[in-house]
Amino acid sequence: MNIPNLTPVRAGFIPLVDCAVLVVAREKGFAANHGIDLKLSKEVSWANIRDRVNVGQFDVAHMLAGMPIAANLSIGHIKVPMIAPMALGTGGNAITLSQDLYTELAASGLDLSAPLSAGQALRSAVERRRSQDLDPLTFAMVFPFSNHNYQLRYWMAAAGIDPERDVRLVVIPPPYMVQSLHAGQIDGFCVGEPWNRLAVEQGAGKILLKGSDVWPAEPEKVLGVQAAWAEQNGETLAALLRALTQAANWADDPDHHAALADILADPQYLDVSSALILKALSGDLQFSGTAACAHAMWLYAQMVRWGQTPLSQTGEQFACNTYRPDLLAAALGEASPHIQDTPLVLFDGKVFDPKDVPGYIAATPLNMHKI
Repeated sequence: MNIPNLTPVRAGFIPLVDCAVLVVAREKGFAANHGIDLKLSKEVSWANIRDRVNVGQFDVAHMLAGMPIAANLSIGHIKVPMIAPMALGTGGNAITLSQDLYTELAASGLDLSAPLSAGQALRSAVERRRSQDLDPLTFAMVFPFSNHNYQLRYWMAAAGIDPERDVRLVVIPPPYMVQSLHAGQIDGFCVGEPWNRLAVEQGAGKILLKGSDVWPAEPEKVLGVQAAWAEQNGETLAALLRALTQAANWADDPDHHAALADILADPQYLDVSSALILKALSGDLQFSGTAACAHAMWLYAQMVRWGQTPLSQTGEQFACNTYRPDLLAAALGEASPHIQDTPLVLFDGKVFDPKDVPGYIAATPLNMHKI
């Protein structure tokens, strides 16, 4: 139902804790206060989100940080020019293993709280299966162009595991991860909350690592918008960005977390207990943040590393131009942010310089890019 005198904006989301910015903008009235009737639609999979944005059924969407870049590069699907003017969440991912696999890794005596030694324990398990001629371990992630995929791959490769040959990586929508682990169809997964904590609560698995152990403060979700819609609806987008910024600031306040958990627990959103959501909110997840070129370069570098797209200056430019923090700054009446593209040191000591993607690729072992 349309609310009189408000501009309708249709938004898709996946039931994850980091859909909170969109939900809060609607439920707490921030969108309405800025003249927006924010209509939210819960989807099961990221492919559904992509397709409904592509055909114009959604004006904006809760998207994986890599999805708009992939759309602009025309990889994995049709080319639909996209922008991401703001981040909706940073952090919040985790790698969860089945009880059996976690127990096997713990028996190695290695420190499972450290990414590199945990990966070495996993490598021993992989090698043991190969020596016994058993099926390889199967890990699930949520979408090919997701930090979940790239975090799993980076972590495994750093420990000497080839994610293309030594294990199986499969795509499963977030709400189905725990059920798949229960059924023994997968041995582990990387997903956002609340699904890691639900696996623990139901006794299906144990959390091994946080995604931020692999890449600190990674942009996890962004607001994805068709470039054409953004151009044609500039004032509406600016009003929405102001509303979402207020919603993000509200959601980041620890004093509001109990109320936020109650809102998200509703069946129309996450449909899990507020207590479980509240636990997830105590982690490294943050809602306010900027989607910057340096973040886009990391994602693009991973796409190149794993053979999803070729390395080119044009590709780098497409990726960088996908993230539009200038639009957010303009909507808020602020100067465009200057975010330094400083090199990032990963847990394995490798350095990623967003100004030198070719150098990073050339120095990276276990990659599918043909140099």
